Order: sequence, then C-alpha cells, then structure tokens
Amino acid sequence: MYIIKVKGKKKIPNYIQLRDENFMLIGYFSYREGRPFRRLEKFGLKGKEDELESIVKNMPFGKLQKLDL
Repeated sequence: MYIIKVKGKKKIPNYIQLRDENFMLIGYFSYREGRPFRRLEKFGLKGKEDELESIVKNMPFGKLQKLDL
C-alpha cells in the first residue's frame, strides 16, 4: 500500500490518499493534525492510528511513499 499527503486549499482540508500496489486509489480521508483518523478499519489499518499519525505528521506534501505498517 502507498500513501500520499495532499495539501488542501482555502476551505478544502488537507487529505491523505491510500493507493494499492498498482497505484489505484483505494481510499482517502481528510487530515487535520491532532484529530483522529476515521474509517481506518475499512483499509485494514484499525489499531495502527498512532503509527499512521507519526508517519503522516513527518511526511512532506505531494510525495508518494510506501506504507509499511
């Protein structure tokens, strides 16, 4: 699975995209620092909120990165 952090504009919040091994979009959700992630069980990431938060917090906008959790 791959992850990318996308910068929002004005009223559109920043968001996270999750992509599969073929880079097809499998899901996305808004991201605001300090707020909990929602619907992670849908992507098989339930219980990994803290690890995902630290990865997303430190990654730059617009850079695709392999997600190894």
